[in-house]
Amino acid sequence: MGETHLDSEALGAPLRLAYNSDSSVKFSKAGRPVFRVVKDLSDAVKMVRENFAAGLASYAKQVYQANPDGYKAEVSKAQEAGKPIMARDRQAIDEALTTAVERAIAEAEAQAEAKPKRKAEAEPKPETKAEPELVTA
Repeated sequence: MGETHLDSEALGAPLRLAYNSDSSVKFSKAGRPVFRVVKDLSDAVKMVRENFAAGLASYAKQVYQANPDGYKAEVSKAQEAGKPIMARDRQAIDEALTTAVERAIAEAEAQAEAKPKRKAEAEPKPETKAEPELVTA
């Protein structure tokens, strides 16, 4: 129809370079420049996404009202299908956390062991005097 509520600038340059508060170009930790989506376009996309989610919720409500038994059966089927995936993910996160804790403990122990060694190395060693020999006749 040739009409849009978005500015021509927003449609012509939807990605803009991001700047820090001191007006310098913003870079990511990886060293790449950061780009932002124009606010007008971002707001429009957000509205479409929210409307889509609301439409899905409305449709689910209609289906539940029209066929509650079928809806409940479908939900139960989906939950059963998701159980193995959730169990695998739970196991993976448990293993990752265990590994992270073990690594942290090992690092702490290594630091604790290295600290006295560094302290002993930093302290000057006392000079030892040779004990006089006792001569017996």
